[in-house]
Amino acid sequence: MTETREDNVYLAKLAEQAERYDEMVEAMKKVAQLGTELTVEERNLLSVAYKNVVGARRASWRIISSIESKEESKGNATHVTRIRSYRTKVEDELSGICQDVLNVLDKHLIPAAQSNEAKVFYYKMKGDYYRYLAEFKSGDLRKDAADKSLGAYQSASDIATKELASTHPIRLGLALNFSVFYYEIMNRYELDKSFKAELRTLYRNFYFFLNPFDSKSETKKKNPLFLTFFYTQPGQGLPTC
Repeated sequence: MTETREDNVYLAKLAEQAERYDEMVEAMKKVAQLGTELTVEERNLLSVAYKNVVGARRASWRIISSIESKEESKGNATHVTRIRSYRTKVEDELSGICQDVLNVLDKHLIPAAQSNEAKVFYYKMKGDYYRYLAEFKSGDLRKDAADKSLGAYQSASDIATKELASTHPIRLGLALNFSVFYYEIMNRYELDKSFKAELRTLYRNFYFFLNPFDSKSETKKKNPLFLTFFYTQPGQGLPTC
């Protein structure tokens, strides 16, 4: 029996409820490969599927890397060798997942995108997954991933600045993830004044869009998101996005 678009969307929702994200990815890939623009619901299902699949491996990689550092400091060469082999296995899985979603974006989703919102969403997603690659790659591979991440974020930012309202949640999400890229990948602990000013404006507009009757300027400064991105000091790190 031939699977329809609706069949695959339903299967993706079912897989999400069952927390079987690899199967959720496969179902949404079939929808993406139809060559037509995804609905907002379909777009979000695809994003959630890949985010969970890659997120589990990113968390594993951080844990393994932390253990590796501890064993190195203890001088346990045998353990370090085993850990590095295991870390390489996780990195291979991460590379495969990231390359898979990037292929789907380049071959299907970005070419089929008609709305400016969809274009920003997909370019942001492209920037995110190249950023994930840059987190663990080294040398020229890291530079290549970082350059492509920067290019994708910049493309998304150019469209968002011209076409999306400053209160649009995708535009805010893009700005925050772009700032994480600068901080974590480019090691730029001080954002450009213009970029930082844009972040402040976006956050303020979005905050008061959600809280139109809140006139207390101090309220937003107590929000953890605001504090994290505008008052983080060098070396403290940013949240994972």
